[in-house]
Amino acid sequence: MYKIVSAEDAVKVIKSNDRVYVQAAAAAPQLLMNAMTERHEELRNVEVCHLHVEGDTGYANPKLSDSFHVNSFFIGNNVRHTLTAGNGSYTPVFLSELPLLFKRNILPLDVALIHVSVPDKHGYCSLGVSVEASLAAIDNSKIVIAQVNEQMPRTHGDGIIHITEIDLFVECNEPIPTHTYGNPSAIENKIGDYVASLIEDKSTLQMGIGTIPNAVLSRLTNHKDLGLHTEMFSDGVIDLILKDVINGNFKGVNPGRALATFLIGSKKLYNYVDDNPFVEMRASDYVNDVSVIKQNPKMVAINSAIEIDLTGQVCADSIGAKMYSGVGGQMDYIRGASLSHGGKAIIALPSITKKGVSRIVPSLKPGAGVVTTRAHVHHVVTEYGIANLYGKTIQERVKALVDIAHPDHRESINNTYYELI
Repeated sequence: MYKIVSAEDAVKVIKSNDRVYVQAAAAAPQLLMNAMTERHEELRNVEVCHLHVEGDTGYANPKLSDSFHVNSFFIGNNVRHTLTAGNGSYTPVFLSELPLLFKRNILPLDVALIHVSVPDKHGYCSLGVSVEASLAAIDNSKIVIAQVNEQMPRTHGDGIIHITEIDLFVECNEPIPTHTYGNPSAIENKIGDYVASLIEDKSTLQMGIGTIPNAVLSRLTNHKDLGLHTEMFSDGVIDLILKDVINGNFKGVNPGRALATFLIGSKKLYNYVDDNPFVEMRASDYVNDVSVIKQNPKMVAINSAIEIDLTGQVCADSIGAKMYSGVGGQMDYIRGASLSHGGKAIIALPSITKKGVSRIVPSLKPGAGVVTTRAHVHHVVTEYGIANLYGKTIQERVKALVDIAHPDHRESINNTYYELI
């Protein structure tokens, strides 16, 4: 029988100067995170590292900077303030390579906080809606603490672990955090139209979550034999799976299955993936591996950006020098789709910000990071059309991107670019 303790007792194994990994996204183990935060008076210099986590992050309070330091591999809005407050850092890393930081002992781990389904009759738990780098963290941490939740979906794939791999168990019966999106705007629907026009039957899709991906998905109901191989997905794919639009029949790897490394959505999504063999949750060093992704013929990667310059450089993780999100899996999939037979790498974004500022710019802001280089970019889509940059000269790229910029900005960004050179 495994050892069941309270959250308060479980986190007593965390010591000052430890490095703690927290399972990501909707699987963030809130009971354990909150219990750890409550020990702030006893702890000093504990590094808490993770991708984006849903819910409260009390340990990220700058007032607790003597106790906790946040190391983000992808910056969520609930910890973004730590970068300017001084109690947080950002470690740039491809999602495909994040597990290697633990496997190669580049970032030695003391404690892993995970969130799992109840054990089955054989003693196996599931990591549920988020696998990402958690398997590597479990294998390489000195101590593993699991929040065992009756409401965590039991998903198939890599994230099946035996109770013998876990040191301490904290039982609970709590809803998994949900996330829903409103209806796409007219601009986002137009972008969805253009992106959908690039997707052929028998393609395999990667996309994130949000209103633009939902706009794309809503336009694929007449497509046939699509596949899903993506780092994450949400509710938007369910209807397409149920209508046999997404069936994975022509995927090059794991045919007949949908692959992801984490999920965020509604209760409907969590119910759908529970004990559903069609959905496989795999570690990010597999799902995001370029050499795996490219084996899918007609692989289509759909990603976004904060801004893109007229030569095709994509900034997706910062606003100027101010870090905003992270590298994530964009390059993994841009490259994988580019190398796929018949694949398409797409950057889709509105032409302007909500404040009317052009997101297609003569040059990136000072300090802006290039997540996807000009040599990697193929298609760029705004509500004004599609720019195919692959094999195009700089001059041809400038013209193509100016043509899909907002009409109010086309002349100025074109003129400014040529003044710069």
